[in-house]
Amino acid sequence: MAVADEKGTTSALTMRAVAGRLGVEAMSLYHHVAGRDDLLNGMVDAVFAEIDLPPHGPDWQNALRHRTTSARTVLLNHPWAVGLLDSRPHPGPATLRHHNAVLGALRAAGFSVPRAVSAFSLIDSYLYGFVLQETSLPFKGRAELEEVAPAA
Repeated sequence: MAVADEKGTTSALTMRAVAGRLGVEAMSLYHHVAGRDDLLNGMVDAVFAEIDLPPHGPDWQNALRHRTTSARTVLLNHPWAVGLLDSRPHPGPATLRHHNAVLGALRAAGFSVPRAVSAFSLIDSYLYGFVLQETSLPFKGRAELEEVAPAA
Protein backbone atom coordinates (compact mmCIF):
# COMPACT_ATOMS: atom_id res chain seq x y z
CA MET A 1 0.00 0.00 0.00
CA ALA A 2 2.89 2.34 0.73
CA VAL A 3 4.14 1.99 -2.86
CA ALA A 4 0.70 2.86 -4.25
CA ASP A 5 0.31 5.70 -1.72
CA GLU A 6 3.63 7.21 -2.78
CA LYS A 7 2.98 6.85 -6.51
CA GLY A 8 -0.71 7.73 -6.22
CA THR A 9 -1.70 4.89 -8.51
CA THR A 10 -1.58 1.14 -8.74
CA SER A 11 -0.07 1.23 -12.24
CA ALA A 12 3.37 1.59 -10.64
CA LEU A 13 2.58 -1.29 -8.31
CA THR A 14 4.60 -4.17 -9.64
CA MET A 15 5.85 -7.24 -7.85
CA ARG A 16 9.36 -5.89 -8.40
CA ALA A 17 8.47 -2.52 -6.81
CA VAL A 18 6.90 -4.21 -3.79
CA ALA A 19 9.84 -6.59 -3.42
CA GLY A 20 12.28 -3.69 -3.64
CA ARG A 21 10.37 -1.85 -0.94
CA LEU A 22 10.55 -4.95 1.27
CA GLY A 23 14.20 -5.63 0.48
CA VAL A 24 13.54 -9.07 -1.03
CA GLU A 25 13.58 -10.66 -4.48
CA ALA A 26 10.37 -10.36 -6.50
CA MET A 27 10.03 -14.13 -6.87
CA SER A 28 9.92 -14.54 -3.07
CA LEU A 29 6.58 -12.69 -3.01
CA TYR A 30 4.96 -15.57 -4.85
CA HIS A 31 5.31 -17.66 -1.69
CA HIS A 32 2.74 -15.30 -0.13
CA VAL A 33 0.51 -14.17 -3.00
CA ALA A 34 -0.41 -15.78 -6.32
CA GLY A 35 0.20 -12.56 -8.22
CA ARG A 36 -0.67 -8.91 -8.60
CA ASP A 37 -4.42 -9.57 -8.39
CA ASP A 38 -4.00 -11.20 -4.98
CA LEU A 39 -1.96 -8.22 -3.91
CA LEU A 40 -4.68 -5.80 -5.06
CA ASN A 41 -7.39 -7.88 -3.36
CA GLY A 42 -5.47 -7.69 -0.09
CA MET A 43 -4.87 -3.97 -0.45
CA VAL A 44 -8.56 -3.29 -1.04
CA ASP A 45 -9.45 -5.40 1.98
CA ALA A 46 -6.93 -3.44 4.07
CA VAL A 47 -8.53 -0.16 2.96
CA PHE A 48 -11.98 -1.41 3.98
CA ALA A 49 -10.50 -2.44 7.34
CA GLU A 50 -9.46 1.20 7.93
CA ILE A 51 -12.98 2.57 7.35
CA ASP A 52 -15.11 2.88 10.49
CA LEU A 53 -18.21 0.73 10.48
CA PRO A 54 -21.49 2.58 10.98
CA PRO A 55 -22.30 2.65 14.71
CA HIS A 56 -25.29 0.57 15.82
CA GLY A 57 -28.40 2.45 16.82
CA PRO A 58 -31.65 3.86 15.58
CA ASP A 59 -30.13 6.94 13.92
CA TRP A 60 -29.11 5.40 10.59
CA GLN A 61 -28.45 8.76 8.96
CA ASN A 62 -25.81 9.79 11.49
CA ALA A 63 -24.40 6.25 11.45
CA LEU A 64 -23.91 6.39 7.69
CA ARG A 65 -22.62 9.96 7.90
CA HIS A 66 -19.98 8.75 10.38
CA ARG A 67 -19.02 5.85 8.11
CA THR A 68 -18.90 8.07 5.02
CA THR A 69 -16.76 10.69 6.75
CA SER A 70 -14.37 7.95 7.82
CA ALA A 71 -14.32 6.52 4.29
CA ARG A 72 -13.51 9.94 2.83
CA THR A 73 -10.56 10.33 5.19
CA VAL A 74 -9.27 6.86 4.35
CA LEU A 75 -9.68 7.41 0.61
CA LEU A 76 -7.84 10.71 0.75
CA ASN A 77 -4.96 8.77 2.33
CA HIS A 78 -5.22 6.09 -0.39
CA PRO A 79 -6.58 7.85 -3.50
CA TRP A 80 -5.55 4.93 -5.72
CA ALA A 81 -8.18 2.79 -3.98
CA VAL A 82 -11.27 4.64 -5.23
CA GLY A 83 -11.46 2.80 -8.53
CA LEU A 84 -10.69 -0.56 -6.97
CA LEU A 85 -12.97 -0.74 -3.95
CA ASP A 86 -15.97 -2.36 -5.57
CA SER A 87 -14.18 -3.92 -8.53
CA ARG A 88 -12.48 -6.91 -6.91
CA PRO A 89 -14.04 -10.29 -7.75
CA HIS A 90 -12.82 -11.88 -4.49
CA PRO A 91 -13.67 -9.60 -1.53
CA GLY A 92 -11.82 -10.26 1.70
CA PRO A 93 -13.18 -10.51 5.24
CA ALA A 94 -12.87 -6.80 6.03
CA THR A 95 -14.70 -5.90 2.82
CA LEU A 96 -17.51 -8.34 3.60
CA ARG A 97 -17.73 -7.15 7.23
CA HIS A 98 -17.94 -3.55 6.04
CA HIS A 99 -20.64 -4.22 3.44
CA ASN A 100 -22.60 -6.33 5.91
CA ALA A 101 -22.50 -3.52 8.50
CA VAL A 102 -23.64 -0.84 6.05
CA LEU A 103 -26.42 -2.98 4.60
CA GLY A 104 -27.37 -4.04 8.13
CA ALA A 105 -27.71 -0.43 9.25
CA LEU A 106 -29.97 0.31 6.31
CA ARG A 107 -32.03 -2.86 6.79
CA ALA A 108 -32.43 -2.09 10.52
CA ALA A 109 -33.75 1.34 9.49
CA GLY A 110 -36.50 -0.35 7.49
CA PHE A 111 -35.01 -0.35 3.99
CA SER A 112 -35.94 -3.34 1.86
CA VAL A 113 -33.01 -5.32 0.45
CA PRO A 114 -33.24 -3.67 -3.00
CA ARG A 115 -33.61 -0.19 -1.46
CA ALA A 116 -30.69 -0.81 0.93
CA VAL A 117 -28.48 -1.88 -1.97
CA SER A 118 -29.57 1.18 -3.99
CA ALA A 119 -28.94 3.54 -1.06
CA PHE A 120 -25.51 2.00 -0.41
CA SER A 121 -24.63 2.34 -4.09
CA LEU A 122 -25.90 5.92 -4.25
CA ILE A 123 -23.98 7.01 -1.15
CA ASP A 124 -20.75 5.42 -2.33
CA SER A 125 -21.10 6.71 -5.89
CA TYR A 126 -21.37 10.23 -4.50
CA LEU A 127 -18.50 9.64 -2.08
CA TYR A 128 -16.16 8.15 -4.69
CA GLY A 129 -16.94 10.92 -7.16
CA PHE A 130 -16.38 13.57 -4.52
CA VAL A 131 -13.02 12.06 -3.53
CA LEU A 132 -11.96 11.78 -7.18
CA GLN A 133 -12.83 15.42 -7.74
CA GLU A 134 -11.16 16.47 -4.51
CA THR A 135 -7.91 14.65 -5.32
CA SER A 136 -7.90 16.04 -8.88
CA LEU A 137 -8.04 19.68 -7.87
CA PRO A 138 -4.88 21.65 -8.74
CA PHE A 139 -4.22 22.57 -5.12
CA LYS A 140 -3.89 20.98 -1.70
CA GLY A 141 -5.33 22.71 1.32
CA ARG A 142 -6.58 26.19 2.08
CA ALA A 143 -3.24 27.99 1.60
CA GLU A 144 -2.81 26.71 -1.95
CA LEU A 145 -6.47 27.46 -2.70
CA GLU A 146 -5.84 31.11 -1.77
CA GLU A 147 -2.92 31.16 -4.24
CA VAL A 148 -5.01 29.67 -7.05
CA ALA A 149 -8.18 31.63 -6.35
CA PRO A 150 -7.60 34.56 -4.00
CA ALA A 151 -10.59 35.91 -2.11
CA ALA A 152 -12.16 38.90 -3.81
